Amino acid sequence: MGIFERMKTVISSNLNDMINKAENPEKMLNQVVIDMNEQMIESKKAVAMAIADEKKLERDAAENKRQAEDWEKKAMIAVRAGRDDLAKEALVRKQEFEGYATQLFTQWKAQKDAVEKLKDNLRQLQNKIDEATRKKNILIARAKRAEAQEKINKTMSSISGNKSAFDTFDRMSKKVDEIEARAEATKELDDATSGATLERQFAQLENSGAGADILLEDLKRKMLTNDAGATGTSGAGGTA
Repeated sequence: MGIFERMKTVISSNLNDMINKAENPEKMLNQVVIDMNEQMIESKKAVAMAIADEKKLERDAAENKRQAEDWEKKAMIAVRAGRDDLAKEALVRKQEFEGYATQLFTQWKAQKDAVEKLKDNLRQLQNKIDEATRKKNILIARAKRAEAQEKINKTMSSISGNKSAFDTFDRMSKKVDEIEARAEATKELDDATSGATLERQFAQLENSGAGADILLEDLKRKMLTNDAGATGTSGAGGTA
């Protein structure tokens, strides 16, 4: 029964706690299943030995009962032969074998009941091992997911801890914006106060006027061409 008690202790252990304590949950769970199966093999051997003992007790009890019956037959033979002295000795031997048979049958019945309990326990343990084996992959997946979440949490915590570094980047970005804005303002102010700006404005006006004159001349030529074409078309129609 000690083997079964050890098996129950192993199987009933909280595997989630084992995951939390194990450096490598996958390796730990695989090893647990291996240990369970190895202990199961040992348990089966123990049950097989108990069954063998039960069978031997049954055979011994049946043999002693047969011996008692044989001595009773011998006693009958002795009585028929007028040998009461031999009959008495045969009956004594019969009584001895009957006593042995009774004791052996009692032990056999107790052993048989114990074996049935062992078989039932063995079936229950096998079911628990099968269940543990099925759960193993689920627990391993949970362990991996928990490990990944832990890494994410550590990363997020690290990022939060480096908040001052991000603040520095923000301040430097604003500083650069301010420098660029001042540079643009200075350039605009320089342009507005310089003579080059005034000359550039007059040049733009002159270019703008010349461009308009050219566009106007082009338009007039286009209109004359269109009018001449329309007159020619009208004259040709009148002649016909």
